[in-house]
This record gives sequence, structure tokens and C-alpha cells, in this order.
Amino acid sequence: MVLVRGAAIALIASGLMLGGCGGIPGFGGGSKPATGAQTGIGVNAFLWRATLDTLSFMPLASADPWGGVVNYDWYTDPQTPNERFKATVFILDTRLRADALNVTVTKEVRDATGGWVGAPVAAQTETDLENAILTKARQLNLSTAR
Repeated sequence: MVLVRGAAIALIASGLMLGGCGGIPGFGGGSKPATGAQTGIGVNAFLWRATLDTLSFMPLASADPWGGVVNYDWYTDPQTPNERFKATVFILDTRLRADALNVTVTKEVRDATGGWVGAPVAAQTETDLENAILTKARQLNLSTAR
């Protein structure tokens, strides 16, 4: 339990430290849906950008900006080489709202033979990641309102 909590904190801290505001063309914009023809993404741009920034320390497996699904590949913290995590983020709305975001995390640990086996993820881990993404999204929103 202590290792899981420690890994969760390391996972979040790494994301917060490495999360910058580097631009990817076409991913900026307001929190309101576009009127008329939509040329941007199909989800809230601030949640999208905040997801990519917050979890930038993990290898990106796939990203669907119209469907709002971001899949991350396995990440192993160098300080805990016997466990690894991967995550999927679902952005469910065009509005910047807490219920417009869902993060799922999968964890595996090495067994005695060196193979990877599934392990439980602390319930707070997913909530902490969601909160980190939401905080970043709010910061991005405020920085564009000036």
C-alpha cells in the first residue's frame, strides 16, 4: 500500500513538474463549442491540452482529439523499476467541467519470475490525476482570458 501511494505521488509529481504549455497547433481555444463549422477538436481544448501537458512524462500511445480519448503506454519510474503504469484519459464534454474528465490507470508489478502481473491501483491515484489535469486546464483557461 505504501509503494502504491508513493508511486502515485511520484507519477503526479513528475507530471506536474514536466507539464509545460508547449503548443501543438490546433489545440488551443476557448471552452465554448464553436458555432458553425467546427475546425478544431471535438472536446474541451483546455482539458485536452492539460491532459497532454500533465501526463507528458508518459509515452503517448494514441490520441483522438475528436473522440476525446488519450492512451498512454507503459511508464516505469526509475526509482521503482519493479512496477509500471499506463493510463487512459477520456474527455467527455466540450465544457470545462470536473465531470467532463475520466482517468483510468492500470498497474503491473514484476513477479518472482520477472514477468509482469496486474496489481491494484490505489483509488486515489485516478482522482489525483483528474484533479491535476483539471487544475492545469483551469490555469490554461485563466491565462487566455487576459
